[in-house]
Amino acid sequence: MTVRKQPLAGARRGNLLRTAPALLLVALAVVGPWLAPHAVDAPVTAPYAEPGGGAPLGGDQLGRDVFTRLLAGGRELIATSLLVAVLVTAAAALLGALGALRPGVGRIVERSADVLMLLPAVLGILLIALSWPGGGRLAVIAAAVVMGVPYAVRLVAGAAAPIAASGYVEAAAVGGERLWHLVLREVLPNLRATLLALFGLRFVAAVYVVATAGFLQVGPQPPTADWALMIRENAGGIVLNPWAVLAPSIAIGVLAMSVNLAASALVPRTGRKAVNAL
Repeated sequence: MTVRKQPLAGARRGNLLRTAPALLLVALAVVGPWLAPHAVDAPVTAPYAEPGGGAPLGGDQLGRDVFTRLLAGGRELIATSLLVAVLVTAAAALLGALGALRPGVGRIVERSADVLMLLPAVLGILLIALSWPGGGRLAVIAAAVVMGVPYAVRLVAGAAAPIAASGYVEAAAVGGERLWHLVLREVLPNLRATLLALFGLRFVAAVYVVATAGFLQVGPQPPTADWALMIRENAGGIVLNPWAVLAPSIAIGVLAMSVNLAASALVPRTGRKAVNAL
């Protein structure tokens, strides 16, 4: 009994260590605006001032505290990316499972995905965000979902096809079970590992899309504190105060890697075996 418990405890500790960075970063981004030492829009230094005094990361192009804006700039990015990842994963799960159970529908879904995948990401963001009434964060969310679903649905459909062709699903269909019962009770529960891994990948992709939109200024607008917007605003003064650009860049990179690592740690062991077999 002891021999079996030790690997299990070690695995749990490993999973905790892998998920801890993401949890800490998300928690810091949530409470960051309340921890900020200065007002987000208040100039406290000279433009592009070096770190020192009351500004540990120096000032930005308007003399605002980079550290303050760094603490306040992650909450909206994380919330938006999380919402996009949930929407994309849910849509891909339903469409992929439906396409696997109904080959005719699957061909339509795959052909539609192929067409959308031909659209470059930046062009898709601009087309959707600029044509959205009022623009803003809702436009970025819509663009990220539209650009993310085609890739995700192909992955889910490939993983769902062997499950849809298995004996117990065919037996349920012959027994008169409805389509939505087959999707929600027979196929999707056996795709937990695939969907968790997909969620991690889609979160990283959503961070990329949302950050790109912020850099292109088709999402959050100045003077909003946003990590991607900080990079664009301070790119011209990177030689004077590199931290105005490096700090938000590092934060975005660490966020993407830590969440992807946490998602992979949460994948069930039995799910990993099932995915490898597929």
